[in-house]
Amino acid sequence: MSKFAIIETGGKQYRVSAGDKLKVEKLKTEDGGSLVFDALLKVDGDKVEIGTPHLVGGKVEAKVLGQGRGEKKIIFRYHSKTRYRKKKGHRQPFTELEITKI
Repeated sequence: MSKFAIIETGGKQYRVSAGDKLKVEKLKTEDGGSLVFDALLKVDGDKVEIGTPHLVGGKVEAKVLGQGRGEKKIIFRYHSKTRYRKKKGHRQPFTELEITKI
């Protein structure tokens, strides 16, 4: 069976397993550093542990691979018949992590 955990960062929850790479909201940390997250839920085969809200002793370790900015999203506002057009772009900053240990 699989072994995974649920972690929370940046107001979002992620399902992670050892070896996973994921992009999360930007964290104030340095490249090559490591982070420890509290697990909300942990599954190891048939054994399921649920925290209230966090598990006691349930830690997930991650290595920081880098910081970056996502692809550009275009925001375009338009009102018909009034010559109103506004175009704006946004690139969301992120931190890329690799899960090392659950």
